[in-house]
Amino acid sequence: MDTNSKVQSLPSGDCSREDQQALLSRIGELAREYRGREGSLIQVLHMAQGIYGYLPLEVQRVIADGLELPLAEVSGVVSFYSFFSTQRRGRHTIRVCLGTACYVRGGKRIVERLRELLKVEVGDTTADGLFTLEVARCIGACGLAPAMSIDDTVYKRVNPDHLEHILARYAPEKEGEAV
Repeated sequence: MDTNSKVQSLPSGDCSREDQQALLSRIGELAREYRGREGSLIQVLHMAQGIYGYLPLEVQRVIADGLELPLAEVSGVVSFYSFFSTQRRGRHTIRVCLGTACYVRGGKRIVERLRELLKVEVGDTTADGLFTLEVARCIGACGLAPAMSIDDTVYKRVNPDHLEHILARYAPEKEGEAV
């Protein structure tokens, strides 16, 4: 079975109750297909997060029912791994490294400036749904500190004064305006 054809990422914006029910139904079907397969929980959670955008308790219940697992087991895995989110996520995820090298070289100033620019706290999503701000203990770019990533792009030797320019690259195009 080709699981990639089943998973289509959706924007994490608001959708109607009917749309939510359709997504939950899809996740339930997916979970039932994986029922009884050893080690399938994490794979199903990844696919469900790709479909729904995040893993609120309602989605976790559907997965637990579909896989015939206790809800506590599903919730335990979701809360253990940092790549799963129980909160609505932004279209782009910003991760600021606060590992030792990045912290010493100004990682905390980057976080503070992003909090000001985005008007969010760490762990929150901007009101427009564009960004989620997170910190990480290490993103593997110690020699390039301070570093941060937006989605899969790593920014090295980040200067807090350049953050507005970096964020502007991710702003949606306005009609009639080139980026």
